[in-house]
Amino acid sequence: MKFCSRCMLPETHETIEFDDEGACNICRQHEFKKSHVDWDAKYKEFEEILDQYRGKGTYDCIVPFSGGKDSVYTLWRLVHTFKLRPLVVTFDHGFYRPKVLENRVRVFKLLGVESIVYRPNWKTVKKLMLESLLRKGDFCWHCHTGIFAYPMQIAIKFNTPLVIWGEPQAEYTAYYSYEDATSGKEEVDEKRFNRFVNLGMTADDMIGMVNSPDLDPRDMEPFRYPALRDLKKLKYRSIALGSYIPWDVKKQVKLIEDELGWEEDLNAGIPSQYGYEKVECQMQGIRDYLKYIKRGYGRSAHLATIDIRNNRLDREEGQKMVDEYDGKRPENLPFFLEMLGLTEEEFNRIAQSHTVPPFSLNLDEIKTGPRLPDRDGWDNSATLDRAYTGNKLKEHNIY
Repeated sequence: MKFCSRCMLPETHETIEFDDEGACNICRQHEFKKSHVDWDAKYKEFEEILDQYRGKGTYDCIVPFSGGKDSVYTLWRLVHTFKLRPLVVTFDHGFYRPKVLENRVRVFKLLGVESIVYRPNWKTVKKLMLESLLRKGDFCWHCHTGIFAYPMQIAIKFNTPLVIWGEPQAEYTAYYSYEDATSGKEEVDEKRFNRFVNLGMTADDMIGMVNSPDLDPRDMEPFRYPALRDLKKLKYRSIALGSYIPWDVKKQVKLIEDELGWEEDLNAGIPSQYGYEKVECQMQGIRDYLKYIKRGYGRSAHLATIDIRNNRLDREEGQKMVDEYDGKRPENLPFFLEMLGLTEEEFNRIAQSHTVPPFSLNLDEIKTGPRLPDRDGWDNSATLDRAYTGNKLKEHNIY
């Protein structure tokens, strides 16, 4: 495979392109971020936006919140620096780890914010997970769509037109560039939602794809992006804080640890120095393993890439880290398979059916990673019916 001459990303990364020097377009975006953006002017522009909404309703803004590093920093910055009164909205995807729940309670108390935590129908979620895995090699459709659609629904219900997210997508992919992010072309809107968030499948699509008498269409409402007419009536604005303030994960993690006592919780497949990464999800290691099977790189390559772009790591050190940590079979894979009524052989067939050329993988060479410390406390009740799963596998020609 071809890799970026500067970072660790391969040609199988989504939206990637290489220039004549072998550098990827996302590295070039970060160069633009550092050298061509007037961040003082962007900060002032952000303050002007806030002035349009502050004090106009019960809440100044909606803040979508997972409890991970980015949403915690975003919430802290909005409350501490800009003195906003937000309504914090959490879409519970069903896989929160104990530490992130403890962090959430502490952060909300210290910042003195009001919050809503919503969890969708778990039986519906697992059908959506299986369908999404089969069709896209990504079981997190319910998470992607719920996290982005539900806060917008709450904005309408509470008549709160300003929604503020964390980092812009330009930080990691080229669906949008930093030029888009800082010129106002990248907003967290329906266009962005349909471009990549929902994996090309709407809630109505999913109802037809799942095609189960047990699926009540009303259970799909949390995953449905609000009608544009309702958002326009609200005169909404949905923006990323990182379009106005330069995003620096390590500095921000240090800040929320010092200011809020936010605690790390190491996830699967990454070195201990990145204990701040994806702390909120039990299944993150499974997602990263799927990415490795499909695209040939995992979470450690992603993290090394960020540090290389910020001059905190050289490429040789990054490669050593990737070689040691990427591509490990998560110890909790059987836990996940039981949840969806799958065998490991079936899982592997599904994953490899989504492999992006020219990558290919010999699964016989894969080693299993270590057990996560909080693993024994995870709840795996109410698994999918094996007959339902088997019928779906036949429908998708997995056997």
